[in-house]
Amino acid sequence: MKDFEKWRERFLSYLGQEKNYSPDTVSGYGSDLAEFGEFLRDYFSLAETGSVPVEKIDREAVRAWLNQLYQGLTPASIERHLASARSFFQYLVKQEAVGFNPARLVRSPKKEKKLPKVLSVEEVFALLDSPRGEDVLSVRDRAILELFYASGIRVGELRKLNFSDLDLDQKLIRVMGKGGKERVVLINDLAAQKIREWLKLRPKLVRRAIDPDAEQAVFLSHHRKRITKVGIEQMLKKYLRQSGILRPATPHSLRHSFATHLLDSGMDLRSIQDLLGHSSLSTTQKYTQVGLKELMEVYDDAHPRAKKY
Repeated sequence: MKDFEKWRERFLSYLGQEKNYSPDTVSGYGSDLAEFGEFLRDYFSLAETGSVPVEKIDREAVRAWLNQLYQGLTPASIERHLASARSFFQYLVKQEAVGFNPARLVRSPKKEKKLPKVLSVEEVFALLDSPRGEDVLSVRDRAILELFYASGIRVGELRKLNFSDLDLDQKLIRVMGKGGKERVVLINDLAAQKIREWLKLRPKLVRRAIDPDAEQAVFLSHHRKRITKVGIEQMLKKYLRQSGILRPATPHSLRHSFATHLLDSGMDLRSIQDLLGHSSLSTTQKYTQVGLKELMEVYDDAHPRAKKY
């Protein structure tokens, strides 16, 4: 018999090593389950260092935990905590540590459906045209923004791009998505052109030795390291201000805008699903709330930036 904390450590190791989840995702599961463990010690009236036998955790314990979470968290956060518990207990069932999943039949909280934050085509064009300088960082920033909108990739996927992932002649890039799933994504001529312009100037940023990871990275920071998520977000905020867009937007907003604009131009939902790397069609279907016109078959006919150039 193993206690909750030991099984939690084994589960997190399983997510990272066997499921290839990102460190941030594993950390999120770990944080949610650590909170659950603290609650269980109080629930079972154990000492602070007491062990919680996993086979004693029933549906009522999970419900009591959710009731406590309702005191300070949003429905979306509560649903995430519950999802972490469900995945954890499903792992325990497979390991035959418990006979059933006590979180499976606990109902998720109702949450308000929100449309994705989407910039208009005009706003996106203004944003993408904002980096006007010819210095190395302005050229890099143009390439990053064009690539985001041309491909709809996630910020983590963009920053992890290596030279070996680019096929600019074929206008294709290879990205490693969630759960270590690899996919090939289309880009347009303009994005390919901006990436080439950046790659010509990239050596100016690498005048001294850099670490092996940065040597392979497509996009570098001014510190000559692989660009970070925070660095990309700060860069985006800078150009939002320059382009006069007052409402907040993130790299994920460009992903939402990419999907919505393709749908509005007629690309079918299945194609959007493939481009976004969604494993479930239901994940993509939230974009249909924004609008869907005629169905069309090719990316170049649907993407606003491709149609302009």
